[in-house]
Amino acid sequence: MVRDLMLAAVPVFFMLIAVELALGRWRRQSTYRLSDSINSLSLGTLSQVTGVYTRVLRIGIYTLAFDHVALGLWPVDAWWAWVAALLFYDFCYYWYHRASHRVGMMWANHVVHHSSEEFNLSTALRQPSTGALFSWAFYLPMAVAGVPPLMFAVVALIDLLYQYWVHTRHVGRLGWFDRVFVSPSNHRVHHGLNDAYVDRNYGGVLIVWDRMFGTYAEERDDEPVVYGSRAPLRSWNPLWGVAHVYWALARDAWRARRWRDKLQVWLRPPGWRPADVAAADPRAPFSLATFSRYDVTVPRAVQWYAAVQFALVVIAAVLFGGFQRGAAAGAGLAYLAWIVVSLVSIGALLEGRRGFFAIEAARLAVAAAAIAWLATQ
Repeated sequence: MVRDLMLAAVPVFFMLIAVELALGRWRRQSTYRLSDSINSLSLGTLSQVTGVYTRVLRIGIYTLAFDHVALGLWPVDAWWAWVAALLFYDFCYYWYHRASHRVGMMWANHVVHHSSEEFNLSTALRQPSTGALFSWAFYLPMAVAGVPPLMFAVVALIDLLYQYWVHTRHVGRLGWFDRVFVSPSNHRVHHGLNDAYVDRNYGGVLIVWDRMFGTYAEERDDEPVVYGSRAPLRSWNPLWGVAHVYWALARDAWRARRWRDKLQVWLRPPGWRPADVAAADPRAPFSLATFSRYDVTVPRAVQWYAAVQFALVVIAAVLFGGFQRGAAAGAGLAYLAWIVVSLVSIGALLEGRRGFFAIEAARLAVAAAAIAWLATQ
């Protein structure tokens, strides 16, 4: 049911993106670049199709804990229980989100969402594919407290859907609302690279958690927000977007001499490096003065081709869940592999990599063969 609701929201997401795009052009304040937006949506698509497999881990562990260690049972027919469950979830989300910025291996997952150097509604859909590895642990208190799995899944969806609309630059400050709830102004701060904004405003629905625990920062007129990651992705490849920080951590861990440092690489805050590794491979400290957005100029025809192909891949991804449920495991994994290759190929074309033309031709041939085969069944 929850997955069906999420799929039903997809057309609404795209409609609102179209509205924001039109509003930006009308105001002559466009916040979209085609390549960046396709990359954001590619990462979101990758998250959804891999989530068909990984979400079992999150819900499965939660259900297992609920069945065996729950101290009671929350009434699903009481409105206050739903409100309390949403508040409980949002509180747990705050700590999960905060840890995702302060623990290296968790940041490797969460950086996906921060890797866009734009801030718009497509950024909201720029979601990681490995979150199930970490998130389940932060919600176990809800299982122990007796929040039923269905209630947990519904309030999790509500919390996630709420966060969509706050990813916009076209809504200004909202007075008292900004002091209680996460708002576009509050969340713009969260995505900022500026020293005044880094690691601030972790709340999902309520900003009061940040006020309570000392992580709140207000958007300032004298400090325009600069968006992105301090270790920039500089690629339109969604697979690299998922893997690049994991790779950097693994590389540092491999090169560290002390076993303690090999472990700390994964557990320390982002940017921490063992002394011997930093000495052998020094990196310049981040400077906002030298920061520049990643962009590649490709012919307009390539942009249009990439946009059309991406729209077709999104349709294929929407159909993937239903196909996977009724198909053999091998067929489902082959379908998933085709989607991943498609997204990587589209990203490569937007980077101007001509070497991917052969891969793109092979991808189209496989799609045509699959459609022809299905037509005969």
